[in-house]
Amino acid sequence: MKLAGLKSVENAHEESVWAVTWVPATEARPALLLTGSLDETVKLWRPDELTLEATNTGHCLGVVSVAAHPSGVIAASASLDSFIRVFDVDTNATIATLEAPPSEVWQMKFDPKGTTLAVAAGGSASIKLWDTATWQLITTLVIPHPEGSKQSDKSGSKKFVLSVAWSPDGKRLACGSMDGTISIFDVARGRFLHHLEGHFMPVRSLIYSPIDPRVLFSACDDGHVHMYDAEGKSLVSAMSGHASWVLSVDVSPDGAGLATGSSDRTVRLWDLSMRASVQTMSNHSDQVWGVAFRPPGGTGVRAGRLASVSDDKSISLYDYS
Repeated sequence: MKLAGLKSVENAHEESVWAVTWVPATEARPALLLTGSLDETVKLWRPDELTLEATNTGHCLGVVSVAAHPSGVIAASASLDSFIRVFDVDTNATIATLEAPPSEVWQMKFDPKGTTLAVAAGGSASIKLWDTATWQLITTLVIPHPEGSKQSDKSGSKKFVLSVAWSPDGKRLACGSMDGTISIFDVARGRFLHHLEGHFMPVRSLIYSPIDPRVLFSACDDGHVHMYDAEGKSLVSAMSGHASWVLSVDVSPDGAGLATGSSDRTVRLWDLSMRASVQTMSNHSDQVWGVAFRPPGGTGVRAGRLASVSDDKSISLYDYS
């Protein structure tokens, strides 16, 4: 497996680019790349030339997360202004505005069926679940306090929730916290199941394998990428190679490869059969906040694509084969 650079756009945004995802293809158009930036805007790009399709404004602080509905019709952006803006991808019409208390909106992901938006709720040590039909809050999944600690105990603040991931069957939610804890929830029952141990620094990105609902990958400031059996609570593999914090992780649609972005300014490709890094891309001149594989689908689209975004304000697009 390998990556080959296709296109880079310098100064894609006016400030650091913090967030990236793909909007799935619809019958009318191909998959689009969605980016969010400290410059308060969200932009849509058409591959492979990365031509700018649209610039969405509406946030008054930096955009920390973007998420696309599996239908490809709607998407959401979350900002440091504590608002989530849900919008129509093709018209940019605002569909809903979701408000949260300060510092309680971080990474967000739609579930595989598209019925629920999960939001990593920062300082509230929880995940908020929003109904995508009514845009009402369904429930809040709270990380329990450790045994023997009082509610007033300072340890609660360490469970600051940064990242969230759905299992491919939609039955499990994982969230990553500032203290390195990964928490697993049973979504249907709305209950906490267990923690996954092994990290002791912020876990900024999580992704489940698309081919095995038990397997979860994590990216952590400790420089490691972990592969867990999220049901069996076991650490399967700890992969190292980055020289600094691992800020983002995504898994290829075939489940065979992983991509990571790091504050060491590189993107790495990992072969999961070897559980080792097989390639390092050095397109970026500053830390890489996001990596995202294009989902399968769309007419005549067979080629694999990976995108990366960085503090250097640029976007890079790679062929993955």
